[in-house]
Amino acid sequence: MRALILAGAMTVVIGTACFADGLYWVVGNRATNNCEIVTSKPIVIDDIWFEDGPYKSLEDAKLARSTIDACPEKDPAAE
Repeated sequence: MRALILAGAMTVVIGTACFADGLYWVVGNRATNNCEIVTSKPIVIDDIWFEDGPYKSLEDAKLARSTIDACPEKDPAAE
């Protein structure tokens, strides 16, 4: 019975990590005064003042970045 419970718990942990792949977050970076799109869950400390997400596609994250008031209107990566 313990082996079955342990196997179930391991499946949940591994499955959760697999589902995190391919996600995007919009992050406000105080050091660069820009909003960046990252592929790992950010931790809001020091220069990171906000995070928004996760988004399933890069296009969704770009759209979200364009609607966040704290983000500059010009996309620095597009230049």
